[in-house]
Amino acid sequence: MGSASQNTNATRKARIEEMRRAELARERRNRFLVIAGSVVAVAALVAGGVFVVKSQSKDEGSADAKASSADGKFATGADGVRTWKGKLGRTHVTKRVHYPTVPPVGGDHNQVWMNCDGDVYTKAVDDMNAVHSLEHGAVWVTYNAKAPKADVAALAAKVEKTPYTLMSPDDDQADPIMLTAWGHQRTVTGASDPNVDTFLEKFVQGAQTPEPGAACTGGLSR
Repeated sequence: MGSASQNTNATRKARIEEMRRAELARERRNRFLVIAGSVVAVAALVAGGVFVVKSQSKDEGSADAKASSADGKFATGADGVRTWKGKLGRTHVTKRVHYPTVPPVGGDHNQVWMNCDGDVYTKAVDDMNAVHSLEHGAVWVTYNAKAPKADVAALAAKVEKTPYTLMSPDDDQADPIMLTAWGHQRTVTGASDPNVDTFLEKFVQGAQTPEPGAACTGGLSR
């Protein structure tokens, strides 16, 4: 049993490292393109041209007014995992998003993510930042006041050892302990519930991840 667990952890770590390498390569390419674009823009201005960038990017467009997730509903699988059936927006917005689920499983969100490199928060975090973490392939562990303190402590210890996870209280959720990934969610009975490890194994940097390998550090840390 111990050997199987070690193999699982090794496989997960290898997968995460591969994703991180891919993300670093992508960041290097993006930096090169930004520098090249800046050089072209400066050259155009020096030549007397007018270079106007009217950009309200994905961060602050008209999409703000309809920033919530598209209509949809959960479908529960035989394994107890609820999967959101409906489109989940991925626009960066500044206005408050009203999510249809608690905790949210995706949708438009803030441009800054919550750090999710095994980060445990003792106070509630902003949904809009946590959703960005889900987009990066993180699993979000949440609990309310009904969760036993021993389970909260045990889950915190597990999260701290698991890259691409974060944990925080959420007094508005219906069940004591819930696990959330982009587009997926389930309730667990406690820290010893085998579904905790099953969910982490499947959804930490899982196939559902919109931006595999994107950073889980360098965001918000409170």
